[in-house]
Amino acid sequence: MSSTKPEKARIINLDKPNQREIVCMFNPNEYTFSKKNTWNKGEIKGKNVPQLEFGGGDSMTLKLQLFFDNYTDGGDVRQTTNQIWSLMNIDKDLTDMTSVKGRPPMVEFQWGSTWAFKAVITNISQKFTLFRYDGIPVRATLDVTFMQAKEKGKYPGQNPTTVGQPGYKHRLVKEGDVIDWIAFEEYGNSAMWRYIAETNKLDYPQRLKPGQMLAIAPPP
Repeated sequence: MSSTKPEKARIINLDKPNQREIVCMFNPNEYTFSKKNTWNKGEIKGKNVPQLEFGGGDSMTLKLQLFFDNYTDGGDVRQTTNQIWSLMNIDKDLTDMTSVKGRPPMVEFQWGSTWAFKAVITNISQKFTLFRYDGIPVRATLDVTFMQAKEKGKYPGQNPTTVGQPGYKHRLVKEGDVIDWIAFEEYGNSAMWRYIAETNKLDYPQRLKPGQMLAIAPPP
């Protein structure tokens, strides 16, 4: 019986792909997507509801918390967290298209093979929660906010455990799993594989990978 380790979340510098990617020590417990649109109200006398005009869409944001712990080996946890902080620093090798000045890099947050979020990091808040005898921090949490930079992409529900909806659950794909067998185990009907594929927006449902996380929705 083979065991499959959960795939680690990672952050990649898209402007310098040869730079080593940052692998998260622990996967997030949850994450939140948010998006807003701009609507302009026109003044119309004598009516209860004004005429609305669409002003444009804003970038989607992704907020999550990352946990880092070097207590076992006693190493300075900042050696890892500073790698994420560096992605907010201006890189002189990169230029903004409008101002022709240096800018921080674009990044991609990946978790598994089902989705990725191309963005820039707009906010980091770091909290140290455990220290060595000499004051060196060995445990930290980072609250990170990403702002969408490219529209293309498929994004899952907000919470990987509940998928943000009542009745949803998740299933980790293991070695040898196929989607029709998963459908039979979850719904008692192998033909429900299409429902699983639609729920997870899978382009190639017959090519599941070990470590991939699937949302299992309530029966329709």
